[in-house]
Amino acid sequence: MTDLTALDPAARHRAVAATFAEVSRSISDWDAPTPVPEWRARDVVSHLVEWLPGFLESVGVELIGAPANAVAPAEAFGLLTAAVQGLLDAPDADRIVSTQMMGELPLNQLVDRFYTADVFMHTWDLARSNAITPDLDETFARGLHTGLESMGEMLQQSGQFGAPIEPPADSDEVVSLMAFIGRDPAF
Repeated sequence: MTDLTALDPAARHRAVAATFAEVSRSISDWDAPTPVPEWRARDVVSHLVEWLPGFLESVGVELIGAPANAVAPAEAFGLLTAAVQGLLDAPDADRIVSTQMMGELPLNQLVDRFYTADVFMHTWDLARSNAITPDLDETFARGLHTGLESMGEMLQQSGQFGAPIEPPADSDEVVSLMAFIGRDPAF
């Protein structure tokens, strides 16, 4: 497995998206429930397809080539991945953008912190919907967990994550991260 923490934002996205795509090709039931309450497998992809273009638009960036919907989830994710990778591989991927929450930062870091991290976590959700155990980087999971934990109550108040669940004592870093963001480790 690639050490995701050693990669730049473009390479990290490429690796994380490849793992998600591999899982999506293995999904046999797109209507299966997921660890995210009230979401089906197809809703995981719909979430990614729907929120990122609007998020980027809010900082003045158009995501060219992104799908309009996720009717065919695996194909929609492929189109989204190509659009994001094009953005991250562009010569101006490190241009500064201004955000309401984070202030000014390079576009590639914004995508990395919000979108690539989201794809990483949702890979687990999608995989578990069809009883797949994804091969996810534990070092990267530990870093995400630490970062999210540092947000304190603000994380819970955002409404984007569930209440933390106590993971089993022998949990790996990925399961610990998922339990922290409110996913049932036993799902």
